[in-house]
Amino acid sequence: MELKDLFDDQGYLVLENFASDDECSGMMSRMEFLLEGFDPQTISVFSTKNQKERTDNYFFESANNISFFFEEKAFDPEGKLKQPKSLSINKVGHALHELDPVFKSFTDSKKVGALLELLGYKKPVLMQSMYIFKQPGIGGEVVPHQDNSFLYTDPPSCTGLWLALEDANKSNGCLWVLPKSHRDGVARKFLRDENGVKFDKSPPTYEMSQFIPVEVKAGSLVVIHGNLVHQSFENKSSKSRHAYSVHVVESEDCVWSSDNWIRKKNLG
Repeated sequence: MELKDLFDDQGYLVLENFASDDECSGMMSRMEFLLEGFDPQTISVFSTKNQKERTDNYFFESANNISFFFEEKAFDPEGKLKQPKSLSINKVGHALHELDPVFKSFTDSKKVGALLELLGYKKPVLMQSMYIFKQPGIGGEVVPHQDNSFLYTDPPSCTGLWLALEDANKSNGCLWVLPKSHRDGVARKFLRDENGVKFDKSPPTYEMSQFIPVEVKAGSLVVIHGNLVHQSFENKSSKSRHAYSVHVVESEDCVWSSDNWIRKKNLG
């Protein structure tokens, strides 16, 4: 089965050795440098369980910045970090692909462009990027979700490109996917208005036994259809699970929703 046919059938692809060891180590080293320069005076926590209460101006402004978000379990009862900041950050986003030369170089590479062309994109637009740490011991759970809920176009067109910078397995919080769930459409939308953000519907109920783990080696790229339901569990191991994630949408014959958390007038 051809890659595009497999993607259309299952809703995801695993492309081994998509990034070289040098590319992976280069991005990890660059993030280490960015973290060293980060002064954690602004405390913003990322949560997929409590997004409405956790979302603040720092989060909204991160669409155009390189912003740092902490793990929920990084703080003691007095609100102080329990360990160094490098072991307390949940993710960095959401404009690495635009503002940082190392991440921009990979994201704008010919192989990424060729992949998007293979997937059928005519005029792709990179909407957000994230460096995800999945810290040892405290790496938080990411609940079942669809990327099209957060980055909605009419018609829906989002695809996630999730690059493993370290080996990802069941012990350190690898991705889990619900194969073929992309065929069921978008279950709900994450909306932004003058009061903040909210989902327009309650979360669907999924049969957890139907999810399968996507265990991959460093350098592997997981391609995720915008409607595919996926998740990851807490990292309770002693090993981190760094990843670089980019989300792309189509701009040709697609309209960016004005209710998305990222505000854009158009995709041109």
